[in-house]
Amino acid sequence: MRRRDRKLFEVRPSPVHGFGGFALRRIRPGTRIVEYVGERLTGDEVDARYADEEAERWRTFLFRVSDDAYIDASRQGNDSRFINHSCDPNCESDVIDGHIYITAIRDIPAGAELTYDYTLELEEEPLPSWEAHYACRCGSARCRGTMLEPRSEPAGDA
Repeated sequence: MRRRDRKLFEVRPSPVHGFGGFALRRIRPGTRIVEYVGERLTGDEVDARYADEEAERWRTFLFRVSDDAYIDASRQGNDSRFINHSCDPNCESDVIDGHIYITAIRDIPAGAELTYDYTLELEEEPLPSWEAHYACRCGSARCRGTMLEPRSEPAGDA
């Protein structure tokens, strides 16, 4: 088996949340680890599928590819859907030609949990229950307390 054909991570229970992806060997910065795959949906299909608040828990498997294209890893997804959020991640997501790749941004030792910053975007005002649902559990010193994208503060007078 060629080195590039070997699996880079495995899924197992995570101290961050549920299950996570853990490096099977050292992963160098710039390494493309996995493609994030799943069922491709339009915005209207997403709205129809996740119309009620109970369905919101699955929205963390949704990845926006473009203005009206999403990937829903809860259906037809691979192990990439188990890579957890962190406010101080060791990976990033890259959208390239309609595909999403998870890439290492720093050296990741064998056994380390793979993470990237979800920076989830909400298209509507969040319901009060969403604060707990989208709470961050990464535990990093840089934790901002949420998986949601950082809110930009309005420019104030100095």
